[in-house]
Amino acid sequence: MGLAGGAVGMLGVLKRVALLWRLALLFFSIWELNAQTAVATKPRYIWQTGPWGRCMGSECGPGGSQSRAVWCAHAEGWTTLHTNCNQGERPNNQQSCFRVCDWHKDLYDWQLGAWNQCVPVSMRSAGVQRPTVCTRGDEGIQTREVGCVQKANGEPAEDAICEYFEPKPRLEQACLIPCPRDCVVSEFSPWTSCSKTCGIGLQNRIRIVLAPPLFGGSACPNLTEFQTCQPGPCEGEESQYSLRVGPWGLCSVPASRQAREANKPSSETEQPSRDSDKPPSDGGKQAGEDKKQSKRGDKRPKVGDKKSIQGDDVSKDGDKPPRSTRKLGKGNGNPDRPSRQADRPKRQRKLKNKAKKEKIREKVREKLRERGKVKDPGTRELTKKNRNRNRQNRPGGKSWDLQIGYQTREVTCVHKSGNVEPLSLCSHESLPVTYQACVMTKDCDVTDWSEWSACSQECYDPNGPKGEQTRTRKVSQFPIGGGAECPELEEKQPCSPQGETVAPCIVYSWKTTEWTECRVDMLLSQQDRRRGNQTGLCGGGFQTREVYCVQASADTPSNLSSLKSKEVLRPVDSDLCVGVAPNTTQLCHINCPVQCEVSSWTAWGPCTYENCQDQSAKKGFKMRKRKIVNDPTGGTGNCPHLVEAIPCEDPSCYDWLVVKLEECIPDNEKECGPGTQNPQVQCVTSDGEHVERQLCRDAILPMPVICEVPCPKDCALSPWTSWSLCSHTCSGKNTEGKQTRTRSILAYNAGEGGIQCPNISALQEVRSCNEHPCTVYHWQTAPWGQCIEDSSIPATNTSVGRGRGNEASCSVGMQTRKVMCVRVNVGQVPPKKCPESLRPDTVRPCLLPCKRDCIVTPYSDWSPCPAVCQTGGKTKKKQYRKRIIIQLPANGGQDCPEVLTQDRECEAPSVCPGYRWKTHKWRRCQMVPWSVRQDSPGSEETCGAGLQVRAVSCRKRVGGQADVEACLKLSSSMPPLTQPCQVPCQEDCQLSNWSKFSSCTADCVGVRVRKRILMGKSKKRDQCKNHQMYPLSETQYCPCNKYNAQPVGNWSDCILSEGSRMEGQLGMKVQGDIKECGQGYRYQAMVCYDQDNRIVETSRCNSHGYIEEACIIPCPSDCKLSEWSNWSRCSKSCGSGVKVRSKWLREKPYNSGRPCPKLDHVNQAQVYEVVPCLSDCGQYVWVAEPWSVWKVSNVDLKNNCGEGVQTRKVRCMLNTIDGPSEPVEDYLCDPEEMPLGARNSRLPCPEDCVLSDWGAWSPCSLPCNGNSTRERRAYLLRQPGEEKECPPSTETESCKLNSNCFHYSYNITDWSTCQLSDRAVCGNGIKTRMLDCVRSDGKSVDLTFCKELGLERKWQMNASCVVECPVNCQLSEWSAWSDCTHKCGLQGKMWRKRTVIQAPQGDGRPCPSQMEQWKPCLVKPCYTWRYSTWSECKSEGARCGDGLRFRNVSCFVSDGSDLQRSVVDDELCGDLEPVVDGDPQIILQESCTVPCPGECYLTDWTGWSPCQLSCVGGDDLGFGSVQVRSRAVVAQDPENLLQCPEQELEARPCTEGQCLEYKWQAGPWRGSSRRVWCQRSDGLNVTGGCPATTKPLADRSCDPACTKPRSFCTEAGVCGCEEGYTEVMTSDGLLDQCTVIPVLEIPTTGDNKADVKTIRAFNPTQPAVSPPGRVGRTWFLQPFGPDGKLKTWVYGVAAGVFVLLVFIISMTYLACKKPKKPQRRQMNNRLKPLTLAYDGDADM
Repeated sequence: MGLAGGAVGMLGVLKRVALLWRLALLFFSIWELNAQTAVATKPRYIWQTGPWGRCMGSECGPGGSQSRAVWCAHAEGWTTLHTNCNQGERPNNQQSCFRVCDWHKDLYDWQLGAWNQCVPVSMRSAGVQRPTVCTRGDEGIQTREVGCVQKANGEPAEDAICEYFEPKPRLEQACLIPCPRDCVVSEFSPWTSCSKTCGIGLQNRIRIVLAPPLFGGSACPNLTEFQTCQPGPCEGEESQYSLRVGPWGLCSVPASRQAREANKPSSETEQPSRDSDKPPSDGGKQAGEDKKQSKRGDKRPKVGDKKSIQGDDVSKDGDKPPRSTRKLGKGNGNPDRPSRQADRPKRQRKLKNKAKKEKIREKVREKLRERGKVKDPGTRELTKKNRNRNRQNRPGGKSWDLQIGYQTREVTCVHKSGNVEPLSLCSHESLPVTYQACVMTKDCDVTDWSEWSACSQECYDPNGPKGEQTRTRKVSQFPIGGGAECPELEEKQPCSPQGETVAPCIVYSWKTTEWTECRVDMLLSQQDRRRGNQTGLCGGGFQTREVYCVQASADTPSNLSSLKSKEVLRPVDSDLCVGVAPNTTQLCHINCPVQCEVSSWTAWGPCTYENCQDQSAKKGFKMRKRKIVNDPTGGTGNCPHLVEAIPCEDPSCYDWLVVKLEECIPDNEKECGPGTQNPQVQCVTSDGEHVERQLCRDAILPMPVICEVPCPKDCALSPWTSWSLCSHTCSGKNTEGKQTRTRSILAYNAGEGGIQCPNISALQEVRSCNEHPCTVYHWQTAPWGQCIEDSSIPATNTSVGRGRGNEASCSVGMQTRKVMCVRVNVGQVPPKKCPESLRPDTVRPCLLPCKRDCIVTPYSDWSPCPAVCQTGGKTKKKQYRKRIIIQLPANGGQDCPEVLTQDRECEAPSVCPGYRWKTHKWRRCQMVPWSVRQDSPGSEETCGAGLQVRAVSCRKRVGGQADVEACLKLSSSMPPLTQPCQVPCQEDCQLSNWSKFSSCTADCVGVRVRKRILMGKSKKRDQCKNHQMYPLSETQYCPCNKYNAQPVGNWSDCILSEGSRMEGQLGMKVQGDIKECGQGYRYQAMVCYDQDNRIVETSRCNSHGYIEEACIIPCPSDCKLSEWSNWSRCSKSCGSGVKVRSKWLREKPYNSGRPCPKLDHVNQAQVYEVVPCLSDCGQYVWVAEPWSVWKVSNVDLKNNCGEGVQTRKVRCMLNTIDGPSEPVEDYLCDPEEMPLGARNSRLPCPEDCVLSDWGAWSPCSLPCNGNSTRERRAYLLRQPGEEKECPPSTETESCKLNSNCFHYSYNITDWSTCQLSDRAVCGNGIKTRMLDCVRSDGKSVDLTFCKELGLERKWQMNASCVVECPVNCQLSEWSAWSDCTHKCGLQGKMWRKRTVIQAPQGDGRPCPSQMEQWKPCLVKPCYTWRYSTWSECKSEGARCGDGLRFRNVSCFVSDGSDLQRSVVDDELCGDLEPVVDGDPQIILQESCTVPCPGECYLTDWTGWSPCQLSCVGGDDLGFGSVQVRSRAVVAQDPENLLQCPEQELEARPCTEGQCLEYKWQAGPWRGSSRRVWCQRSDGLNVTGGCPATTKPLADRSCDPACTKPRSFCTEAGVCGCEEGYTEVMTSDGLLDQCTVIPVLEIPTTGDNKADVKTIRAFNPTQPAVSPPGRVGRTWFLQPFGPDGKLKTWVYGVAAGVFVLLVFIISMTYLACKKPKKPQRRQMNNRLKPLTLAYDGDADM
């Protein structure tokens, strides 16, 4: 049955499985069918749309329309017919739109929303993973909303409207999510002392927050740690309860008597007993009720009420308190009186006395009224005004509503658990006082604003500064008792008066004096000893003028520097002139004089009459002339003479000139023989001008010249050469002018019948020339004299014009000069020796310049005298005034005055204006009213703490009353109006304050005393006369002050001693070329210390405050160059070249001297001057003498003809105007053009044809192309005989380029350096270049070759240029010394400055580097008010609760460094404002809380931490700075820890933070652990801030522990062995045991047994003792490392041993191997084939 049942069960299971399978198949089939149906129903054709087109329409706005394309497409993407798509689903192809026009730009704009929170990219992108370690931050994205809106109302509009004008702003931007910053706290402080003296208490230690948690960082840990402590067991029962006082309530005014009496029954019944278990009512509530009661009460004390502090009482009674106060004091004086009811008879008597006194006062008032009637109304008004002011300045007046009230506090009994218990449980403590006097708090109240005052500027100036107008308000109620401070009492606004009645403002403008003369400095390159006189320098320079400020008049010309109007205005302070002052320096230029240039002398002319119109005189002159070739400065008067004359006989004005001789014509019409040559003549003047022939009728006509035409048998001679130049220009005793000409024999005559050749002497002719004597005369003129008045010219004819230099001329004058006849090289001779007609003028008219008087301004106003109250620096004791020269005298005008400045002593200075507070006497001490304190302990006595008030008024320093607002604005803070006081009890002793100590006659000598006295009834009490308890005098030894002085700080700059220069601001004068050098002084400050090392005034050390030491400022030395070298020879002998001269460095500059020009590194010369030069190609010429006589080689003695040689001398000579003058070296002439010195030719025989020498070749036609030819000719000299012919007289040759035919072209040279005139140093000059005529073969030839071809000359040969002028640096005067940079201390400096007025140019002297100078200030002690530390918090009368803590203000002295401060007497700070750390509000007490025993409380706030930036790697991430402060928890009892408050933290943003980094630090390992801590980059150890992922390992304990002998845990966390032992490891890598390592001992050189090596094992803990004198080293070989693995060197040694074994085995095998038998060599003479190894190249 069991089996059957099991089978049935299994069958049932199988059936169920089969059923489920069927159901699954059915489900999948249905799902597939649905999918196929879905595919089948998917549309095959769909509508597609294009983008909307542009909005179109006739009008702007919403009435437009736009369209788009719509088409039908197949699902696969191709377009089809529209009918294939569902027409019902067709999208619209048109829609209405907003047509945008240009004017819509003013109506619509993009509205930008705020950026949303930065979202990490990893949150938006699923695939992006956030990094595990955050370094700089997480990248994020932030979005915003952007929409198009209407500007008017912000209504949204379509984005297309705004996109029409501007693209849509971006909607997203990248952002950075900073890494989380954990809270950073400091280290714990030391443990506090135990909170209890016995029993179980707590100790606390706290830490502070340095950086708050940011950006999701970890919160701050607990700032406090606690631990229990138990100093010892308590002897008695520990007190569980303590009294706690609450805070003082609000200040309230006591209720009026009527109110108190009305509430008396209820108050008596409800008065709580002192022993009641209920705590007293809260002082705050009581004060509040009293305040309400006072508001609802009958009368509140007013001004004038006797219960308030009246100003009248202060003025009348002095220190007497008000009567009400005095009455109260008397009433409370008897402690036995139980209530005020028994005192009613006395009060009635006092009321009667009061009525009597009131009558007496009424009578006094009537008398005063009668007196007042006599006074005039003005006096009464002034009295009333003063009385009102006095009332307002005194307490009780309108502005001072001082009311003395009271305030109470609550006293409770507190259990140590913090629960409030009944007061009876605190009976072991006496109850504290629950009331005290106070001042009713009053906020400041001010009046309404007054009307705006008149504008401070009373004139109209649209361009000038505006004026100010003010309005004020007065204080109607001053703040009292900590009330709200007063607002601003004065307002200002700019204003400008306008209207027709407003006069225009006085305008101040700049004026300038005349420019000084232009000053030119030499260039360094022009330093030349030979140019000693530099007064005539010209070119560029600079000039200066003075600028001053004047009051401009209405008709001031626009040109301020114009002196035409001769306005002389008074100089005023330069600060009155606005705008930029005119320049005080400018560059200028002196035109260089153009020197007269003349041409060369012409040749001497013929002897001619002085005047051809008058030929009566027999004497004549030969003259030569030259002319002026330029336009010299100042006319031709300074030019040299232009004509020289030589007396001669037989003068004539006209003569015949032989132009040429005609051909020789034989006589008798024969073909040869003697003949004549007729001359062709022309009539010329003495100047060579052609004139009519009839003018030469008196001259001798030249005769025909005899000549000869040789016959065939005659001797043939060459023609005569031209006459040579005359050998001398004149004739004298030793000189005679000669000219020569020669001819040569060309063919000899026949033996018979022919004319013989002449002798050699006949071949040369000589004639005399220049027979006139060497006596040359000329007229010489002296310079023109000074222009003087010409009395012969009437004044009416005076013409006023412009003379030279644009100077006005006032009249015509006359100039004369001396003229004399001079013989050359002799001197002056009688005038008749010179031609009278050429005599120069001796008189000429001239223009007289106008006289210019000196013009000076009137004296300026006196400079102001300094006030006495001027602090810092030296005060001036003199005042100055000055006048300025605006025009210098000229042309004999009036001279300038010598005195231009005046000074005088200042008058006695007046007292500085100012205001001060005046304090009146303190009034009597006022206590809390009896109605308040009657039920308190000790209320029977009228003594205890109270308040007293005093009056404060404002006074002028010069005397007299002033409004309080003036002191509030211009004086120090208001003195306190109230102060706590003590009313002495009956048994108390009253003593006055201590007097000041008496003065000491000398230091270290005697004593000083201060005293006090007993006051009031204390004088009669015996207990007060106990001088030991109440001493009335104190004695001190006089202080023994010792002072020592010592220098402090650095030496100042070297300062030259100053002259008594005027330090005014009336003008800015230029000093020009300042060279400040020489001896000066430098200063070092002295500081004086007393015996306590406190800084004191330097006068205590008998020192004037400085050490003075002489110093030298070296003078600048300029660069010095040598003189110019001589000009080099022109670089080319023909054509244009260059010539150079240079200067060399002689001395380098130093001390800011003028720098040297740039050095040329090629030739090492300092300065070059390169100028072009032109060498005339005809300057040096070859001169050939006549050919010698023929030397016939094949002599035909009969005919003397045949082949022969002729020679001649050829020399290179200098060519001048008069012809070749002297021989020079041959290399100066062109060797290519050197004539032949010998020639081989055939000497013609008799009857042979004789031709002349060949003439010059005809020029080749250009261009040279090889087809043209040239020819030369010879003419017939002798006819040939019969049957003989002449050789050809023409010779032709083809023209070849660069052989006999040349092309010519111009070649331009480089520009020369800038050439100035002779005395110019800089400025405008001329640079030149030259043209060369260059032959096609590159040779330079004469320019005539190019000129004859008419080649184009398109180049400019001259150009203007500028040489930069050497302008030296121009500096202003030193300014006045500035105020001291520090008012006190050691670091004070005074500065003075100067500015560059003219920057240096060229090689001018550079500006000195020192533009500022400083010197130390007089050392003064720095006195400051400083707070002392706060005292401990004390709750008066109770163990805990609200209390006060106090601090004092003391006077400290320091040297200004704030490093060391010392307390001194407060009198030394008497002149200082009561300000501490810049805060004028002095706070000497503040409320605090004393914790009750067992209470858990918060500490005070820590100071704000340093400002810290969010940085990574020192880079600011841009998230701002933050600083933090915190409060920690302090617990006193372990039982109350659960009741402790939470610690507090505050953070705030800040500026100027610093980047602080945090890094882990680790200490040395100590066993298996070490200390690991986090350190800030400033060295502070912190908790937090360092990333936990990078924290170093602090524990390296081994697991399992190292328990084997000699084992220890290594840094790697595995077990290792000690030194001298090696590790033996188990198979699973664990340490099994530590075994001893064998030791190899290597003896050293000191070992006597160095050749013995021993290996032995020894105990490393017991090292072997080396014998004396033996020092060895022991090596331990440890194959295993600390981790149990083999060391690397073990593997190396094993490998080496293996290689060594292989080598030994191999060598053994080779040594033991048998050698093979040698094979027989085959005797085969065949060569082995050459095998080439193929290396893969394709070429193989």
